[in-house]
Amino acid sequence: MGHPPPHHRRVAPRLWDSDWLQLRPLARLLADQAAAHIAPGATVVDYGCGDQPYAAMLRALGFDYRGADIDEHAEAAHDPLGKLAISPEGRVPLPDGSAGAVLSVQVLEHVADLDAYCAEIRRLLAPGGTLLLSTHGSWLYHPHPTDFRRWTRTGLILDLETRGLKVEEIFAIAGPLATTTMLRLTGFAFVLRGLPLLGPAIAGALAIVMNLRGLLEDAITPEQMRLDNACVYLVRARVR
Repeated sequence: MGHPPPHHRRVAPRLWDSDWLQLRPLARLLADQAAAHIAPGATVVDYGCGDQPYAAMLRALGFDYRGADIDEHAEAAHDPLGKLAISPEGRVPLPDGSAGAVLSVQVLEHVADLDAYCAEIRRLLAPGGTLLLSTHGSWLYHPHPTDFRRWTRTGLILDLETRGLKVEEIFAIAGPLATTTMLRLTGFAFVLRGLPLLGPAIAGALAIVMNLRGLLEDAITPEQMRLDNACVYLVRARVR
């Protein structure tokens, strides 16, 4: 089946990946929201970019993508332009109001100081600029290197809006039925992939079955239940 690099898999996950049900709609939503709400040619700062999985996608949409991460990750491993080094205080080395959009994908749960993080987003955004931010509703503990929070829909909106960011729209990815299926799949796949010979193949086959089951479960879950009990939330917001 092949093994694409992790940064590519986040944009184009395979059905046999255990996180397909999360990553596939997240990448599609990010592309759709960016195309609809960010001005062509705008600078997009990926604040906590890791290995920059969405760089190629956003550049293909015509944006000036700039990845930013903490010092030990600020290197030109996947980006010929290099990454902007975030200071220990959380500051990105760009002028005030220089970003037409800020991207924050699965970062917020790892942030210790929400006030400082949101203040830097507000500083970077130009007037009328857009924030696209995703984070976990319900999911397993996953330190990278730390993991501090999970959110309800109302709690995420509250935490952003009390820090000067007006939420314009919030999207739910995977409701409670599908989430429980993904949790079980993650546990089984972790064990199976550690087995010699046939373990990884069995894990891939199980992932196909469980992902299709989760897709069906999500289709029959009432919309309000999905919105109130999502695995992942994607928010589109602006400075208040």
